[in-house]
Amino acid sequence: MAWIHALLHEMVTQGCSDLHMSSCERPMFRLHGEMAAVEGTVPIKPEEMTTVLREVTADDHWEKFEDELDHDYAYALEGAGRFRVNLFFDHKGPGAVFRLIPEKIPSAQELGLPAVITEMCNHTKGLVLVTGPTGSGKSTTLAAMIDHINNTRPDHVITIEDPIEFVHPNKRCLVNQREVSRHTKGFKRALRAALREDPDIVLVGELRDLETIAIAIETAETGHLVFGTLHTSTAPSTVNRIIDQFPAGQQSQIRMMLASSLRGVISQTLCKKLGGGRVAAHEILVSTAAVSALIREGKTHQILSCMQTGAKDGMRLLTDVLVDLVRQGLVSQEEAYMKCVQKDDLLNKFKNAGVRVDLEGGDSHARAPVHALPPSRAPAGGNGRAGYAEQQRQQVRQRNGR
Repeated sequence: MAWIHALLHEMVTQGCSDLHMSSCERPMFRLHGEMAAVEGTVPIKPEEMTTVLREVTADDHWEKFEDELDHDYAYALEGAGRFRVNLFFDHKGPGAVFRLIPEKIPSAQELGLPAVITEMCNHTKGLVLVTGPTGSGKSTTLAAMIDHINNTRPDHVITIEDPIEFVHPNKRCLVNQREVSRHTKGFKRALRAALREDPDIVLVGELRDLETIAIAIETAETGHLVFGTLHTSTAPSTVNRIIDQFPAGQQSQIRMMLASSLRGVISQTLCKKLGGGRVAAHEILVSTAAVSALIREGKTHQILSCMQTGAKDGMRLLTDVLVDLVRQGLVSQEEAYMKCVQKDDLLNKFKNAGVRVDLEGGDSHARAPVHALPPSRAPAGGNGRAGYAEQQRQQVRQRNGR
């Protein structure tokens, strides 16, 4: 058994979200958003890291990695689960990040998603976008939305992902999941092909370029429900980002198409929860008649005003959600302030809500413990820091024939 398997098992046991492997550094876990080195380990040399990562990477993925210098794939480990793996090079050598993919797809209720999000799943056509920075939980939210559809509608769902993360069994839906580089050569190629595969719903893991965005909007306009992701931080900026992708001469047409096809934007961020864990904050834009008119007329700067008065339609501003989380005692002021884009607006809303603001009082989060690999779970041949490190070296020497 590859010794990295012990780290992956321990990562799951500890409830960590990620394992970070960097050349010349000790392995690190991320727990509740905080990083800590794994006790009982030593820094891994670049040549050792190559051997370690090669053991858990199939030949075709490794060739892709060597050719493109970074690569994503999914890795399954019996007894631990599935992981999304990103291989990369930095100035010290090769490295990787293993992100745990929960085996059970969480329901919308378990995630605490607002009702308006599940209502977006009831559309028969249109474009629904889930946005946010890397690591904000976009994939989990989308998985819950697809699972809701799978439980409630007899439709055909096609997902295009890089890599496949959550695996959806057929329930009421027929679900075909395609992985970029293994089942198709790219997002735009797979999205064009999907139009000939009789789908009702298409999920595009990432709208990476102008052509993919254009095909997604066209697909949404021609009677399909399309879900996609973008790396934008707010709902209004998502609309501008899409339009700005296109040359000036095409933007008028894209505004018309987007105005008629957009159903909603969910901008998500994860906040550290007081006492441990994390909680999602959602900014939600619902494409009402007023919002559609603003997009069509090029007045997207007024969308924020629509959201401020659109609570009855399910719209929510991130600042309002963060204030609610602070008032409920789920998130600290410092964390809310850090995750907020419109910080002055947040401070004013704190004041109006009677929330005492003290942003210089230090970090009030419960600190994550140092994540140790217990001797009982360490690979055979020793325990503690020295034994675990020696086990690493022995296995590397054996594989290198020394």
